[in-house]
Amino acid sequence: MKLLILGGYGMFGGRLARLLADEPRLTLVLAGRSRSKADAFAATLPSGGARIETAVFDRDGDVGAQLAALAPDMVVDASGPFQGYGEAPYRVVEAALAVGCDYLDLADGSDFVLGIGRFDEVAGARGRFVLSGVSSCPLLTATVVRSLAHDMARVDRVVAGIAPSPFAKVGLNVVRAVIGYAGKPVPLVRDGRPALGTGWAESRRFVIRPPGRVPLKNMRFSLVDVPDLRVMPELWPEVREVWMGAGTLPESLHRVLNALAGLVRSGLAPSLAPLAPLANRVMNALRWGEHRGGMFVEVAGAAADGRSITRSWHLTAEGDDGPHIPSMGVEAIVRRMLDGKTPAVGARPATHELDMADYERLFARRAIHTGVREPAPPDAPLYRRILGEAFERLPEPVRVLHDLGDGGETTFEGVADVERGRNPLATLVAAVIGFPRAGRDVPVTVRFRSTPAGEVWRRTFAGHSFFSVQSEGRRRAEGLVTERFGPMACDFALVLEGERLKLAVRGWRMFGVPMPAALAPGGEMYEAAEDGRFRFHVEIGLPLVGLVVRYRGTLARSGREPDAAPAQAA
Repeated sequence: MKLLILGGYGMFGGRLARLLADEPRLTLVLAGRSRSKADAFAATLPSGGARIETAVFDRDGDVGAQLAALAPDMVVDASGPFQGYGEAPYRVVEAALAVGCDYLDLADGSDFVLGIGRFDEVAGARGRFVLSGVSSCPLLTATVVRSLAHDMARVDRVVAGIAPSPFAKVGLNVVRAVIGYAGKPVPLVRDGRPALGTGWAESRRFVIRPPGRVPLKNMRFSLVDVPDLRVMPELWPEVREVWMGAGTLPESLHRVLNALAGLVRSGLAPSLAPLAPLANRVMNALRWGEHRGGMFVEVAGAAADGRSITRSWHLTAEGDDGPHIPSMGVEAIVRRMLDGKTPAVGARPATHELDMADYERLFARRAIHTGVREPAPPDAPLYRRILGEAFERLPEPVRVLHDLGDGGETTFEGVADVERGRNPLATLVAAVIGFPRAGRDVPVTVRFRSTPAGEVWRRTFAGHSFFSVQSEGRRRAEGLVTERFGPMACDFALVLEGERLKLAVRGWRMFGVPMPAALAPGGEMYEAAEDGRFRFHVEIGLPLVGLVVRYRGTLARSGREPDAAPAQAA
């Protein structure tokens, strides 16, 4: 198959080329206005897979003649911005149909994607397909909504958001498209009726947290103008609300964009479009935080019996893998075609071309993790609420310990080896919190009790006890477990890695005051199973201080009823 990628060395086209470069059944033609840039990018692609060619292509020139000369089997428009294609926005589509090739694009412009259906009759007559919006929006979001709503008789609400990594490079065309509608009316559905929102001027917070994975931080998402806002009501006519947001980082820059959008909304500024070059430089210069991105889709509706259902799908992507997701829809369709599964002829927005299994196969090749969550009962044990569906994948001894039994109270007994740090400051910290003294084969009793304040953990090492309270994180710690030891509180992510449940520190406070992450307690902490018993490994250290305490051992359920915990433990 000969595949022509317009914008083949740009942000999205270049990533698509990298995704398909290992496919020996393809000839990839990387096209744009600069041959030298195309050649330089082509030289970075791995050899031994697809045949790589380059070409000069000017979409403002004679598109039909250029396509005829290149004679591709399929053209992928990855250039954009599709919102600014001018008076003849579909000239590439028309030329593709005229020369007899299939067409895909990564358009995110609502009018462009919704208008593609005008070519349905022509495409059908010529035996070709024309698919628009083959990207995160609306293809991936629509695929996720169908999966989440598989047993719903009615879909009432669809809310989604994309959070790119702050280290993902942003192209000027993307920035032009994003800030071009900031502060401008955005058509959407509210309360079951067509309404107008304001781009980048209305915001919500959400935590992206695939079960058993390190969540992203509680993030601010602002309304964006994407095709989903108009496609979703066509797919689910009964829907009462559709809202799509973007969670750009750092948040300080995000809030500046919110404020500028407010100026446009109030009429104090006509448009932010002239600021696109400056905004592009700023967005690519201000980079800090974690090199991670994510996406969420939340669907609320009702089953056939009237029972309310709310589900959310979460995705996190590590490092440079996240920016490839918008191009993966095209990758999946191309690979399916090479295997003999060609899309139906006709022209339409790409909302039904793939299933979740198609995406999951591609995600599995990269550090991209997904999962589905449903609200847990409020009286469910803490770890079950935090881990969601991942709780059932825990080794049985770990799962049993955290279930707390029917009465919300249980006792486990075992033995442990305890080490203490030698630094005088480590000794002081251990004494203030009440950590156990050093020893081998120390008898241990751990009593758990559920209270309105959280789960009280009373650990007794050779007759010496200390307490902590674990609870569900709030506000910026949402999605985490907060554990309080005296004046110190630590926020942990529960991460399932193979047969181990790891606890990763994500923040901490002293006397309620947030402390610098660089000074946070650290050390390896995990729970596992060994010979049918619960195994624990807890290591706590401090920067500049070193090891404070390390205790590790095994526990099994006690046959004795737990004693009443002291009043101060509550």
